[in-house]
Amino acid sequence: MSDKTNKAKEKVDELAGTEQPFVQHLVELRDRLIKIALAIGVVGIALAFFPGPAALYDILAAPLIATLPKGSTLIATSVISPFFIPLKILMMTAFLVALPVVLWQIWSFVAPGLYSHEKKLILPLVLSSTILFFIGILFCYYFVFGQVFKFIQNFAPKSISATPDIEAYLDFVLNMFLAFGLAFEVPIVVIVLARMKIVSIQQLKDFRGYFVVLAFVIAAIVTPPDVVSQLALAIPMCGLYELGIWAAQLFIKHTQAPEEPKEPIEPI
Repeated sequence: MSDKTNKAKEKVDELAGTEQPFVQHLVELRDRLIKIALAIGVVGIALAFFPGPAALYDILAAPLIATLPKGSTLIATSVISPFFIPLKILMMTAFLVALPVVLWQIWSFVAPGLYSHEKKLILPLVLSSTILFFIGILFCYYFVFGQVFKFIQNFAPKSISATPDIEAYLDFVLNMFLAFGLAFEVPIVVIVLARMKIVSIQQLKDFRGYFVVLAFVIAAIVTPPDVVSQLALAIPMCGLYELGIWAAQLFIKHTQAPEEPKEPIEPI
């Protein structure tokens, strides 16, 4: 057998040795994606029966309806909006409710390839960022919406009859949810920047004054042009920045990679 044939055979053997783990990863990824889709589907079907797409929209619209004049309702300017918009809310709600399952499947797929100190780094960040995102949404729904809508209705002339469109209201709500959900991720951003040694803890402390200005600038850009929503976003961001500095110090302390033992130097 020639050398050329032996080299070709060795190349095939090398590929055969690496192909199987790659295929196994693809199979595992497929299985976990199926589980994610099933979880979202099951939650979606359950929500379709109770409370139902229409009821979900009513819940979402409750803060606005509470501030409108008695007897006022939202309107639909498109023929398919009364069907499409509640269905869209149903799918988004199903994803949010199933999000713990989604994150768990992603974590289970990634975790075997991580070192123990990396697991200590990533898992707390994933859990805390998810919790903070939900807290931001709940804070926006239960506190900000009521204050903003009340402020707008009190500011509006009495000659104007407010009849918001359901599709425009959904877009407004989603933008606000996204803005507050991401704003509540400030501690995670601070922790990651400090943990990756992009900035030091002292630099973060020195940046406090600039961050206050930055928070109000961001609030002015992403929220409606009213004082209530801007303050409701900027003030929590400043508090969360301080929380992030405190948490970063603890996080860095408990997620350091273990030091490799030094080999003793043999005398010559």
